[in-house]
Amino acid sequence: MKMKKIFSVLFAGLAAISFTGCADDLVGTNTDPANVTKTLPEGLMAAAINDFQPNDYLIWYYNVKYFNQWSQMCGGSYSSDYTGQTENGGQGSQYIATLNYRNKIQQYIDQTGTDENNGFLAATGIMTIYLGIFDTDMYGSIPYTEACHYDDKGILTPKYETVEELYNLWIDELNNYITMLQAGNLISFKAQDAAYGCDWKKWARFANSLKLKIAARLYNNEPAKAMQLVEEAASNAAGLMTSTDDDFLFCKATVKSSGNDDYVYGTGNGILSPSASRSVMNFMLGSKDPRVRFIYTKNSFNSSVVQAFIDKGRYDDLPSEVKANVIRDKDGNFEKWGGMGEPWVRYTSVPIVLDAKSSHAAGKMSDEMYEEYFNPGLRYEIKLDDDHVKDYSPFSYYSTEMRKGRDDFQLPTAMTKSANGSIDMHILQDTEDNPLYSMYMTAGEVNLYLAEFACLKGSAIGGKTYQEWYYAGVRASVEEYDKLAKSNKIPYYYDESNPGIYDYDKFEKSIALQKGEIDTMLGTDNVKLTGTKSADLEKIYLQLMMHFSEQPDDQYVTARRSGYPKVGSKLLPFEKFDGIALSAIPRRFVVSEPTQDDIMHDIVMKAYEDEGFKTFGTNSQGVQYNGGNAPLNVERVWPDKNAPQWGTPKE
Repeated sequence: MKMKKIFSVLFAGLAAISFTGCADDLVGTNTDPANVTKTLPEGLMAAAINDFQPNDYLIWYYNVKYFNQWSQMCGGSYSSDYTGQTENGGQGSQYIATLNYRNKIQQYIDQTGTDENNGFLAATGIMTIYLGIFDTDMYGSIPYTEACHYDDKGILTPKYETVEELYNLWIDELNNYITMLQAGNLISFKAQDAAYGCDWKKWARFANSLKLKIAARLYNNEPAKAMQLVEEAASNAAGLMTSTDDDFLFCKATVKSSGNDDYVYGTGNGILSPSASRSVMNFMLGSKDPRVRFIYTKNSFNSSVVQAFIDKGRYDDLPSEVKANVIRDKDGNFEKWGGMGEPWVRYTSVPIVLDAKSSHAAGKMSDEMYEEYFNPGLRYEIKLDDDHVKDYSPFSYYSTEMRKGRDDFQLPTAMTKSANGSIDMHILQDTEDNPLYSMYMTAGEVNLYLAEFACLKGSAIGGKTYQEWYYAGVRASVEEYDKLAKSNKIPYYYDESNPGIYDYDKFEKSIALQKGEIDTMLGTDNVKLTGTKSADLEKIYLQLMMHFSEQPDDQYVTARRSGYPKVGSKLLPFEKFDGIALSAIPRRFVVSEPTQDDIMHDIVMKAYEDEGFKTFGTNSQGVQYNGGNAPLNVERVWPDKNAPQWGTPKE
């Protein structure tokens, strides 16, 4: 079981700083971290970029099943214990690695007086704050100012700072970094910066834009302060990331240059790819949102597979969403797709159901629904003989190749048996390893934050109305997802003039963004603004949720702080579960109790006490806490103290 890593901060300063290229080569490595005067700040920044992992495989293996479940972004349930949490990974100490590098760079500058290296310091500090925000989102207080200072200050028991204290500290640090980055004497080593190539103006815009992420988390507790922070950021000479040219979207390496392939390909480990939620899928398809094609995979039922089921006399076994869009000719064979047609028609979803087996047994779910969605068994399998069996997925899942550059993909094809008895399995593989491109803070996010705050304010920010910021944000988000999908070479993204292995199905169409699609999307009722504040705010928050599909922590926090999706919404409703109160759905991760012999015991316990945490472990250990409300819902981290309950936004 993986819980919050409360001990890692103690010895982070002792860790050896070793790394390989963030680009195709590095100009320096540090082999003696104990002697800071021998370090190279540009190399330390490069190492920090390599270790910058906001959405590592542990988050996609552990955390996403909670994030997506609690915010209703995935379909079906991973567990009958919807309100519980048993394990998590990749969050709680992510910031430690980059903080260690930042402190090392600061030591170097202090000892050598070389402030021309401040660009490397600022960039590493910005990444540290970005990661620190995510850790505080789920755990609250963390050690920061005294963390990673064993080797230079001998600190073994770093103090914890509250989230409120950290937000104030990080705002000051960001302002300081912006000033550093605007100096005229900064040196650059472009090969060491896989993100921006030491374009310090872009780093400054990143720092300034990061204030908006903090402001969004501040708003429920300190709305005036949050709005002031937004206004200051909008007027700062550094500018904001309002253009996709400023996106923090990059790959860390284009070639393998070390024993650690994860820098290049993201991970070689297994990850979860949740199924699409019925409510989310309906919303995105109803919006004609091209991002649905980049976020999710097509189901396995292409025209050749559909025809194979028809040939077997099993047309009625097809998934209902598939069958509803099949148009057959007079002989009963597949003729063409109906509905939205390709490339939209094969994006299918799963209802949000707490416990399908129990629900079915209790008569709350029809036999057809249960068999189709949760117990398909042999229904979606084609068997030619005992040795040749092939099954097909009726649902869409998160695209694995958007977060794993060496994922092998098998194209769905039908099996055939010739007159002489030979069998053709039609197994077509996409086995190309591709350097992983990841998207972090982008213009889509920034523009949508500005739309949110301008709408809340009721007047323009930075000279633009909330409508202008909103439409620019949605447009940027779609363009960013298209770029990410293309860069990661996800399945079905291809040039139709050169279809290659996809020419096995004449009905197949590329998922690549087509001219005019964004304009069409912006004109749909699901997306178009109305001028009514409450209605438009819902659309802004829902677009933030869609944009954060590749950033599950941000997606979860957006749902938590806003109260959207909303119970009873006509756009994207929050679906209640029988017997499950909204107050039972967790709003933070579990924390573990330190042992009595842990030298950090008293510090950690005091930090928990100050936050109001009285319960260790999962909700199942305290379901009667506070009148029946679950502890992981009631014992909230500071930015969540005054946020609305799930599904019930403040009107």
